Amino acid sequence: MKLLLTIVQDADANGLQRALIENGFQSTKLASTGGFLREGNTTLLIGLEDHDVERAKEIIHATCRERVKAVTPSPSITDMQEGYLAMPMEVTVGGAVVFVLGVEEYAKL
Repeated sequence: MKLLLTIVQDADANGLQRALIENGFQSTKLASTGGFLREGNTTLLIGLEDHDVERAKEIIHATCRERVKAVTPSPSITDMQEGYLAMPMEVTVGGAVVFVLGVEEYAKL
């Protein structure tokens, strides 16, 4: 048995959960925050059998797509004192980060 620890953008979370349910996978949804952009993410915990891992990863890949977003970085205190003008920059967001973890024991109590 495996546990997929799957981190996606909030914008992709509902569509991913729907796609997983349509394919017979259950998940637990947790709110999380990304480090770089400090934006909301969703972490899904997906328990499944070893032979279903690749199919689940295909669903995740098809549902959570990368895209380019313009962001304005937050200036540091030093930058603000020097009259720093933050310029928007393009960053790639979206997609998914998936950790595949081995599950030694599973019990539904």
